[in-house]
Order: sequence, then C-alpha cells, then structure tokens
Amino acid sequence: MAKNITIAVDAMGGDHAPDMVIEGIAQARTLFPGTQFLVFGDEARVQPLLDQHTDLKAASTLVHTDEVVSSDMKPSQALRKGRQSSMGLAIQAVKDGTADVAISAGNTGALMALAKFLLRTMPGIDRPALISPLPTLRGESVMLDLGANVECDSNNLVQFGIMGAAYVRTVLGLSKPTVALLNVGVEDLKGKDSIKAAADVLRASKHLPLDFAGFVEGNDIATGEVDVVVTDGFTGNVALKTAEGTARLVTDLLGRAFRSSMSTKLGYLLARHGLRSLRDHLDPNNHNGGVFLGLNGLVMKSHGSANAHGFASAVTSAIDMAQNDLIRLISEDLQRIVDDEAAAGAA
Repeated sequence: MAKNITIAVDAMGGDHAPDMVIEGIAQARTLFPGTQFLVFGDEARVQPLLDQHTDLKAASTLVHTDEVVSSDMKPSQALRKGRQSSMGLAIQAVKDGTADVAISAGNTGALMALAKFLLRTMPGIDRPALISPLPTLRGESVMLDLGANVECDSNNLVQFGIMGAAYVRTVLGLSKPTVALLNVGVEDLKGKDSIKAAADVLRASKHLPLDFAGFVEGNDIATGEVDVVVTDGFTGNVALKTAEGTARLVTDLLGRAFRSSMSTKLGYLLARHGLRSLRDHLDPNNHNGGVFLGLNGLVMKSHGSANAHGFASAVTSAIDMAQNDLIRLISEDLQRIVDDEAAAGAA
C-alpha cells in the first residue's frame, strides 16, 4: 500500500504565486487525497486561498513567513538571507524529516544553492544534477544535467546516468530504461575523452537496471529512442532552451498559417482536434517539474511561469518520487557500480 506523503510547498515562488501554487496543490490532492502539505508563505495572502478549498485546508499546515526569495536574488544572497524565506523553510522541512519532498516555482539558482547547502550530496555522488522530462515522438524522455554543472568529468556523467535511470523508473514507470550520452556522433571514436570514458563504465556494468544505448546526437533527443539523455549542464541547458524555443516556433507558425485566409481557417476547423493534441503534447505545463538529483532529500523545481495545472503536474511527480523512495534506488544503483568495478579489478 502506498504511503501518504507530506509535501513542503514554497507558496510564494513563481510568476503567479501564491494563487497558482494553492490551486495547483488543490488539483494534485484530488489525485492523491492522502497527501499532506506544509505550506510556507505570507499568511495574509495564502490563508484566504486555502479557505477556498475545504479539503486542502484540512490537509495543510500553513507556516507564516514574510520573507521571499526574489526572482533576481543571486545564489550567494539566498544563502545569506534566504534561510527563513518560504523557499528556505520548505527545504529545511525536508532536512528535518517533517516533509518528504519540497517544491518551489521560484528562483532556480537560489533553490539549487539552498538545497545543496541544507541537504548536501548523497554518498557516492560528486555533484547533484537537474533533470526534467521532455516531450518526444514516443511520449516522454528525460535529460540531465540541465544547468547545475557547466563542466563534468566522466564520473559525473556516469552518476547522472544512474540517477536519471532511477528517476525514470519511479516517475515514468519503466523497469529498465534506456540510457545514452549526448555526443557529436554515434560512433565510439567520437566525442570528448570524458564522454568516451563514461560510456566505457556504463557499457561494462552488468547489474544496473538500465540498458546503455551508447551515444545519441542532438536530433535524436526528440525521437524518444532513448529514455534518458545524459550530458553536462552547459550542453543540456542549451539543448533544453533550444527545444522549448522550437516548440513555441512550431505552434506560433501553425497559428499564423491557419489564420492567414478563409481557406486555411476552414482547414483549421477540419484539423482542430489533431492540432489541440499537438498543442497539449508540446505544452510545458504537461511536462513540468525539474528535480535536483543526488541530494540527501528531494527538491522539485517547477517552471516559474507554470499555471495551476503545470504546478499540479510537478506535485504529482514529486509524490511518485517520494512514494517509490527514489533516493534509496539511487543509492542501491551506485553500489552496483562499485561492486562491478571491484569484480572487474579482481578478475
């Protein structure tokens, strides 16, 4: 039986907070009615919103703070001034064990800095990574790192692959996901030494619950041929922003084309159901929620511009991770790598 989860919520983070946040957790709770919420924010603004949702109010504890991490606050400032903010207190709740996962739509750099400082990295993890789902032709894949680490060595990439596969097992429900390294070509001789060395380790491991598929190029990301795309944070962030920009370009161009004449407007009427399906598939609110993997606690980052539906989507992913004990899965898989390398050294 799935255990009930407690979510620590930064009610003040995001472009449309706190309204979007409270409406989002209300929507998520309809899917997971046993979920409890620790809500951190300005009581004068948040309490009236909770009063509009009787069931959510009964399942929530509101903790007042008038301190907020602003969208332009630098990570160093957040570490000095943000510990008592709605964001900082949500992460602290995870550290204290009073919440299973924290979620915020606020400042990404500040959230990452506070999470790393308060929760620290897991044993066996050198650097945490930011992972997020992406729409593909086959449904969803994930990619990491998306900006937490600009430069990575081979050990970082191996750890990212392990963490990404564990994430897919918990959130997307795939028992043995395919993992590949993003590269400039699929041939074994191509790419930086760090990428080739990481591929050697993942290829040699025989006991990880994943299928290593070698290398993929940038134009393979959207096909969904692999479930986990692994890269450094610089490349991953550029690839993510490029994909998001391309999705907006496609939808905007289609909209303009169908508004250009009476005949195209008629064509829209005939094709509207398919176009709505395309729009929904590309809508970032349906794929919302990045996670900082590799910490001694779970922290979910929602898009700052997310609507209530998007925030609810991130909350449900957070619940999946907590219920399936993602941190334990990562720890077990890291030990498998250690055991494989020890066995190879003894052979």
